[in-house]
Amino acid sequence: MHHAVMTTRLATALRIHAQRFPEQSGLADDYLKLLEEDVHAFVRERLDGHFTGSAWLVSRDGTRALLTHHRKLDRWLQLGGHADGDVDLRAVALKEAEEESGLTGLTVDDAIFDLDRHWIPERGDVPGHWHYDVRYVVHAGDNEAFVVSDESNALAWRDIAGIAGDSLADESLQRMAKHWLEQHASA
Repeated sequence: MHHAVMTTRLATALRIHAQRFPEQSGLADDYLKLLEEDVHAFVRERLDGHFTGSAWLVSRDGTRALLTHHRKLDRWLQLGGHADGDVDLRAVALKEAEEESGLTGLTVDDAIFDLDRHWIPERGDVPGHWHYDVRYVVHAGDNEAFVVSDESNALAWRDIAGIAGDSLADESLQRMAKHWLEQHASA
């Protein structure tokens, strides 16, 4: 799909997300400002910050999320990664989920699930920088037998209610878990 169409689609999705989740509207505004930089904002070479795409990968029954123990950051996190010039962050989230989990038959929601801007510390010759992470819900199919990739120490299906109540979990993981439970409490 044409680049301009995809950036317009992302801008629209960010505005809708800001309306649905007012507590993230200021963050969405910051993301929209970054988006004005166009394709430059989607490459890791933009050292003051760039877009990344992540997956809140949920089990078919919606009670568990697949997390990765990130080798570089040494903590349990959602699957995801750099856009590397791809302006379709939804597709980035799906691709990263497939690559990092080895799972097939995954599907991704259209709407943005969460925004999280986080600092990545200096590493080697790469200075510290911001990740403007856009997270999408990715649904597992029947197959939940993941394969650990080079980027992870381990993968694990974790109970979402457990993540929400785990004070030691990454703050953004707790937020997504609580958000998921709120959305699916009536289901």
